[in-house]
Amino acid sequence: MTQKRKLKHRSTRTILRLPDLDHSKSAVLQSLSSAASKRTYGAAIEEFITWYCPEPRLAFGRTVVLRYRYELEGRHLAPATINLRLAAVRRLAYEASDNGLLNPDLAANISRVKGAKRLGMRLGNWLTADQGKKLLAVPASNSTRDKRDYAILSLLLGCRLRRAELTGLTLGHLQQRDEHWAIVNLYGKGGHIRTVPVSTGSRSLRIGG
Repeated sequence: MTQKRKLKHRSTRTILRLPDLDHSKSAVLQSLSSAASKRTYGAAIEEFITWYCPEPRLAFGRTVVLRYRYELEGRHLAPATINLRLAAVRRLAYEASDNGLLNPDLAANISRVKGAKRLGMRLGNWLTADQGKKLLAVPASNSTRDKRDYAILSLLLGCRLRRAELTGLTLGHLQQRDEHWAIVNLYGKGGHIRTVPVSTGSRSLRIGG
């Protein structure tokens, strides 16, 4: 009985029209528990639908998704942004197939479309070594406030800490391990726990001196 039901729902359709896309989008959003994920995926899917519907009615498969990826890359979007939007399209294809609206083989081919490469790419604005030195030279007096600011900047630059990581630091995080100093048991992005080596420059924080 189960085998027959699966065969019955195996679609041979290759093209999704707007009602099918809207139905699949709703299925994707219902499968997500986070409100933020629903907003992000909803916007990404809506953008894809807007791009796909005016296109000549090609099969909703690997070729179309590759063309969409090339279009995103042509807009010079960050790799993380491109990969998130491709993830939303893959999820859309999966739900369409699961609901009998798309051939499962096409959905499987879409799932194998690779995202944009992220290796070797720096996101945001990075300071040069000279800029970092100039920034550290700003709190130049011996006042308590300047000592504090120098310590904050030293940890941000020398240990590459995020702001949220810095604000959660205590003296207990700074420990000596194998004749080297490190910040241990640091809760970073995504709840990951990591250990950060402390450079010589970062240890010379002029606190209490």
